[in-house]
Amino acid sequence: MKDATSFRTRKNSIYDKKSNSPFKISRSKFFNFLSCKRCFYLDRVKGLKEPSMPGWALNIAVDELLKKEFDLYRKEQKPHPIMIKYNLDFVPYQHKDLVVWRNSLKGGISYLDEKTNLIIHGGIDDIWFDCKTKKLVVVDYKAQSSTYPITVSSYLDAEWHLSYKLQMDIYVHILRKMNFKVSNLSYFYVCNGVKTNDKFENKIDFTTTLIPYHVDTSWIEGKLSEMKDVLNSQSVPEIEKKCEKCAYLKGGKNFF
Repeated sequence: MKDATSFRTRKNSIYDKKSNSPFKISRSKFFNFLSCKRCFYLDRVKGLKEPSMPGWALNIAVDELLKKEFDLYRKEQKPHPIMIKYNLDFVPYQHKDLVVWRNSLKGGISYLDEKTNLIIHGGIDDIWFDCKTKKLVVVDYKAQSSTYPITVSSYLDAEWHLSYKLQMDIYVHILRKMNFKVSNLSYFYVCNGVKTNDKFENKIDFTTTLIPYHVDTSWIEGKLSEMKDVLNSQSVPEIEKKCEKCAYLKGGKNFF
């Protein structure tokens, strides 16, 4: 096992104030900026790397299986049963670049924001096509296991789901900048693992719920300009009082 390091080694991960080349900001890094400017600055400007974490294997498995399932209906351009259940005149959207759009590490969806010279990118789960409005509908798969009832209000109002909504706003914004007509209404396809069965029997049963979400992209361009100012700042932003990472780093100094 290699020795751990606290700093990034890839130069394209670190912002260079003197460079004229566009700088890439992923959807997840955008959210990091919204959560804590200090941690974002230490990461993107100073190159301080957060501890890595293993992927969520079961969530990834559900994600991959759903993509395979929807691709079967995509190939035939037929509505998936969930669309029929919710009376949606949709079919899975078919596009030659969909495989690329799904992979944030190898492309994803992206555009160059000319005002800030930042490339905003991210990887989507799925896109459906509204046959009535002829617009794209962004869909995000979410796997979880909760005993609480899943309703539109409880799901969207949950504090820890704020990142989901911001994520959807950003995806819609990017696709519109790519000159696609995208609906204001997007969906979270929530797969909830059932924990009340008496036996495991080598399987987990899921209930599926479609949560509609009305996107709001009006805040994004203002935050991009704010992000650029932070990247160009000569000083590290102040500690964010609600940030657990800031609290951890500050607390750790007391032992040295």
